[in-house]
Amino acid sequence: MAAYIIRRLFAAVLLLLVVSAVTFAIFFLVPRIAGQTMDQLATQYVGKDANPDTVAAVKKNLGFDQPLYLQYWHFIKALVVGADYKFGPDAAHCSAPCFGYSFKTHVEVWPQLTSRIPVTLSLAIGAAVIWVVTGVAIGVLSALKRGSLLDRFFMGVALAGVSLPIFFTGMLALSVLTVDVEIWHGINYVPFSDDPLKWAWNLLVPWCSLAFLYSALYARLTRAGMLETMNEDYIRTARAKGLTERKVVVRHGLRSALTPIVTIFGMDFGLLLGGAVITESVFSFQGIGQFAVKGVTENDLPNVMGVTLVAAFFIVICNLLVDLVYAAIDPRVRYS
Repeated sequence: MAAYIIRRLFAAVLLLLVVSAVTFAIFFLVPRIAGQTMDQLATQYVGKDANPDTVAAVKKNLGFDQPLYLQYWHFIKALVVGADYKFGPDAAHCSAPCFGYSFKTHVEVWPQLTSRIPVTLSLAIGAAVIWVVTGVAIGVLSALKRGSLLDRFFMGVALAGVSLPIFFTGMLALSVLTVDVEIWHGINYVPFSDDPLKWAWNLLVPWCSLAFLYSALYARLTRAGMLETMNEDYIRTARAKGLTERKVVVRHGLRSALTPIVTIFGMDFGLLLGGAVITESVFSFQGIGQFAVKGVTENDLPNVMGVTLVAAFFIVICNLLVDLVYAAIDPRVRYS
């Protein structure tokens, strides 16, 4: 297994390099192909009083006067060993991992990301626990009660959950629970270390709003998987051996049906760790998603590059963990 993990981590590094190169090309190479010059790009970060001297100074400070391959090399080098940046008469050192400084605010990117990661992490973990538990449980019950009124009710709710976007359910929950019923008097993020109870209470509505979408999808997938596995020969054999229905369902039926669920969970959870953009926007949480939106709207490459690499890192790690979990779920899986 150790050799397998090492190979996967090496492949992850190569994948992150490809992702960073593609993102870099989108911001610098594509505009050049479209006819934009580096002077025009530098003008975006000068301000209202742009003149040839200030444009030339910004162009030099941001490295736009260098070839693209050299700019990309400096970025990769800064990630590993850090870099020194100069803004006019002032100079600053950016320690590794250095994603550079914002083109707009001249603030270091990595501390901004680390301050926002706990917000996104809290939102993703809580919602993931809710949607996995409720989605899988509802899917199993629907499969066991196939065709019943309970099954139809659950699948109807699941269909609504898949169909309704998060900005609708989030705004509806926010309006009803904070304005009409007034159970929550404003939903603000509170760090877990400050007050764990208030942290969980303030995140409960965003958790449920986000989990409603995913739990509906997981319920439908679990139901489909259970309906397929419960008709297999080994299920009938397990029942013939005298095993209780609970053991047959949990140890044999659900275990086999969980493989596609685990695969999709790895992707969904990794994407959420890269930023729950809509949910953070609805509830005004200053997480990675909000940071990404701001970086894209302001055409701020260091911010966008930082979010992109962090999101890609989470997705790669989650997929690696999913592959390792396969062995515990399916004994036929071997690492070679």
